[in-house]
Amino acid sequence: MHSRTLVLAAAWGLVACARHVPTSPATPAAPRSVRLLLDTPAQETETFEKRRDDLEIDTGEGERIPRIVTTGQTPLLKLEGARARLYGDARATLGISVDNFMLLEVLDAKGKVVRTAVVGFTEGVHLGKEQVDSLGRRAFSFEPGEVDLTDLLPESEPFQVRATALDYWGVGRVSDVYLVLAPDSRPGSDDDLRGQ
Repeated sequence: MHSRTLVLAAAWGLVACARHVPTSPATPAAPRSVRLLLDTPAQETETFEKRRDDLEIDTGEGERIPRIVTTGQTPLLKLEGARARLYGDARATLGISVDNFMLLEVLDAKGKVVRTAVVGFTEGVHLGKEQVDSLGRRAFSFEPGEVDLTDLLPESEPFQVRATALDYWGVGRVSDVYLVLAPDSRPGSDDDLRGQ
């Protein structure tokens, strides 16, 4: 019986002195891509009949109320720690282009618009009395992943992104546009406690 007591005491001693070994981080989720806009070849501005009457452009040339080139919307998504960027293909290898600009609207799970931004070559854009923030540089073309929507999106709540390509002067067009949600690969982007 004495040997059993020693074995039990030794076992409890090992358990009490066991060092906490951190678990390896979970395997990052695979990138998810959703087509947002379908490639629309260049057409004269006047050929686009529908307008976005709630928007007004600060411009000295062209029309102040932009015309709709095309529109698209994602299903409900969750960010889940990923970065959200725009690409011209589902594999996230191509850039995007738009003439003149895209209006990006973030909707909550009930379909209410909670954030807006514009991407492209445009002057000031007003939605009602509010000026819409520009996301990125003023240009017609963007490198793969250059347009990062992450800061517009809720971290833990479901959302949708609606994109509307708009034109107000000359020719309107847009390339394929995909929203790609991929693990954040920036240094220090994970939440582990290093050195502890």
